[in-house]
Amino acid sequence: MTGAAEDAVDVIVVGAGPAGIACAFRLARAGRTVVLVERGTSAGSKNVSGGRLYTYALEAVEAGLAAQAPWERSVVREQVMVMDGERSLTVSLAGGPASTPGLPTSVTVLRARFDEWFAGKAEEAGALLATGIMVDSLIEEGGRIVGIRAGGEEMRAGVVVAADGVSSVLARAAGLVGELSAEAVGVGVKEVIALDASVIEDRFAVGQGEGAATLMLGCTDGVHGGGFLYTNAASVSLGVVASPAGLSGSGRTVHEMLQALKGHPGVRPLIAGGHTLEYAAHLVREDGWRGVPRRLTREGFLVTGEAAGFVLNLGYTVRGMDLALLSGIAAAEAIVAGGDLEHAYRAALGRSGLSATMRAVRGYDDLLQIPRLYRMYPGLALDLAGSIFEVGPEVPRPVRRRVHAALRANHLPLRTVLRDGLVGVRSV
Repeated sequence: MTGAAEDAVDVIVVGAGPAGIACAFRLARAGRTVVLVERGTSAGSKNVSGGRLYTYALEAVEAGLAAQAPWERSVVREQVMVMDGERSLTVSLAGGPASTPGLPTSVTVLRARFDEWFAGKAEEAGALLATGIMVDSLIEEGGRIVGIRAGGEEMRAGVVVAADGVSSVLARAAGLVGELSAEAVGVGVKEVIALDASVIEDRFAVGQGEGAATLMLGCTDGVHGGGFLYTNAASVSLGVVASPAGLSGSGRTVHEMLQALKGHPGVRPLIAGGHTLEYAAHLVREDGWRGVPRRLTREGFLVTGEAAGFVLNLGYTVRGMDLALLSGIAAAEAIVAGGDLEHAYRAALGRSGLSATMRAVRGYDDLLQIPRLYRMYPGLALDLAGSIFEVGPEVPRPVRRRVHAALRANHLPLRTVLRDGLVGVRSV
C-alpha cells in the first residue's frame, strides 16, 4: 500500500463477505478500480452464518451466477421444530414454486467455499483482492474519508465501503453507529457435522441434491433465541443463537445449549454417526429495521451488509446473505451514480426492495421480544398436540377442556394468550 494520493483507487471495499464481494463485483463491472480488502487468509475463512442463500439475490448481482455457484443442496423442505423438555413437534412443508425459473428458491452453502468462489468472480471482473490485511483505521481529511491505514501503511480511495460485519469497527470510527447493545444481537454457535449424502437424504426424506432447512424453538432454556439445522452435500450445519442479555441470567452458555441440542431426542437421530468438521461462533443482528443507522454514509464513506444492520430474524426464517447481496449491489450503484451519496444509496436500496422488505416485518421484533414465546408456548403447543393423540378408557375430554388444561399446566391465562396473539397480528 502507498501514501501517494496519485496512486489512489476509486473504491476500497473492506470485508470479503457477500455484501463486500457483491459491491466490488458490480463496481469492477462498471469500470471502477476497486480493491477488496479481507483480514482472513482467504475470502470466507473468517465468515460465519447458518448457511442458507436465496438465489434471487445472487441473480441480482449478475444473471447466471446462481447456476455457477458451489452450493450444497437445494432446499425443498421447510421445517419448524418446537421443543419442550424431551418432547418435540415438527411441522414440515415440502415443495413450492421456484422464485426464479430453473433455479431453486434457496440453497445451502458453506461460506469458506462459497465466498472464495464469489471473490474469484469479483477478481475475474477486475477487482483486486487483498487478503490477510487487518484495517487499523480510516484516513480523514477535511471531514472526508479518503482511505484506510493497515499495518502502518496507507491506501487512499475516492470512497471507502465498510462491509466488515456485525461489529463494524469502521462504521463506528466514521461515527455512523455506536456500540451494539446486548439486546440488539444474538450469540450464535454452529457445528458442521459430517454425514454421508445417502444418510442425509434418507433421514430428511429428500432426493439426491435436495435438502431441508429446520428452525427450532424451545431449545434455549427459555432464553430469547432458537436453533437451526441445514443440510449440506455431505454434512449438516447445526447451531443455536441466544440473547446475551438472557444468557447472563440463565447460568447456561450458548455452547452448552448446542451440546444439549445435539442430544435431544428430536435431533439426535438426525445427526447420529456424524463427526464434527467445524465449530464457529458469531454475533447475529436481531434488531431488524430498527437497527439500521439513520445515516448510512458520510463524505467518502459508506456502510453496507451486516455492518449496516441488513439482517432479518423472523423466527420462521433467517435472512442475512440475500439482504447482504442486495445492499452490496445498492452500494455499488450509489457510488457509480455519483452526487449525494446518501440519497443515491437510499434510492438504490429502495429499488432493490430491501428497505421495503425490512420495514414490512419490523413489527416482528415486538413479537419475538415476548419472553413467553421461549418459556411457555413451546410447552403449550406440545401439550395441545399431545392431547389430540390421547387414547384411553376414559371418555375423551371436549377440546375446550383440553385447551384450558394445557393453559393451566403452562401457567398461561387465556387473556395473556389473547394479548400476545394481538401482538402477533399487529406484527404482520
